[in-house]
Amino acid sequence: MAMNWDEVVALAAELPETEVSTSYRTPALKVAGKTFARLRTEAEGGLMLFCGLDEKAALLASGDPAYFTTAHYDGYGSILVHLEQVDPQQLRELLTEAWRTKAPVRLRR
Repeated sequence: MAMNWDEVVALAAELPETEVSTSYRTPALKVAGKTFARLRTEAEGGLMLFCGLDEKAALLASGDPAYFTTAHYDGYGSILVHLEQVDPQQLRELLTEAWRTKAPVRLRR
């Protein structure tokens, strides 16, 4: 099942104090003013999600075509996701983890 931005927003709405905003002039999701997900331009493609470097390495090593990166993101804790290929349940988990990396302690409890 292909995901789209509206479905990403709906999943993220389950997370406390998530707001729809913009980042680099593209749609983004934020918590406490901090971006945890951003829809890249159509030319760039994909959804950027913050994650740990270990998680990024594991996702890329999995061979799942839903996950990719570019040289721009080398060394950074973020993964790029093809929404038309990602498993919705896995996207939910990745969104939650991305949210946790940016949410203040009071919200993570």
